[in-house]
Amino acid sequence: MSLLSVENIHKSYSDHRALNGVSLDIPEKSIFGLLGPNGAGKTTLIRIITKIIEQDQGHVALKGEQMTTELVRRIGYLPEERGLYKKMKVGEQLLYLARLKGLNRGEAVKRIKAWLEKLELSEWWNKTIEDLSKGMAQKVQFIATVLHEPDLLILDEPFSGFDPVNADIIKNEILELRDKGATIIFSTHRMESVEELCDHIALINQSEKILDGKKLDIKEKFRDGTFHVEYTGTLTGNSAFELISSETTERGLNSSIVKTTLEDPNELLKSLISKVEIHSFVERIPSVNEIFISQVKGGNHE
Repeated sequence: MSLLSVENIHKSYSDHRALNGVSLDIPEKSIFGLLGPNGAGKTTLIRIITKIIEQDQGHVALKGEQMTTELVRRIGYLPEERGLYKKMKVGEQLLYLARLKGLNRGEAVKRIKAWLEKLELSEWWNKTIEDLSKGMAQKVQFIATVLHEPDLLILDEPFSGFDPVNADIIKNEILELRDKGATIIFSTHRMESVEELCDHIALINQSEKILDGKKLDIKEKFRDGTFHVEYTGTLTGNSAFELISSETTERGLNSSIVKTTLEDPNELLKSLISKVEIHSFVERIPSVNEIFISQVKGGNHE
């Protein structure tokens, strides 16, 4: 079931078309990767969803209801351009933002204290934002985004500014929020994070959606019959496969990339075994990064 539906969104600025008929269905309790190169239209789409700007055409619905300013309060948005009041203290700033989202003071204080403790910031309640490191300020902004327990979280480059340890902490919090029922739109250029976190992905390029679906289904679609083989002996191509590249591994084995048109990997393996002694045989499934580059640079979406 879809939590968020985006239907046929168009948006232009003067002579520039930012979005051209983009439609998306964001499944409930999923992490949805919104991908695309700089200038593709991702930020414009996010701003339309959150009603920061209005679309020229199309509709956005949350749980079947037309998006309104009131419904936006059920969204948590962490923009790429961070914005905290540097002179305000951490506690009072989080309390102020929580009240804006509709929480009463008592509940807000309770949640703020729990989150600060969880992210090891309890002692910073009375410190100003300008006293914090960049990573600590990022944690505060993350807390502000999730504090009101929104139905939909929109995270734009959420790991920006974090060292690997703190990035891992935030990653685990994102997964926990998903497991507790939150739906998350995750916009990033870090494809390793997409591989690790996302259930579904969509790719926008030149203002249009060019890919959309379950991540595993998309990776399956882009399989191309390429295998990595380690072996002892001498391997040459034949009618069953083409030898793409070869090298010697640190273990002293020969390592080759082969490409085949055979539909059954067992048939390819039989052909290889007849020539060399096989030590490993692994299909190379394309990464999200490889798919991204192939579609943005040379895909058939023109």
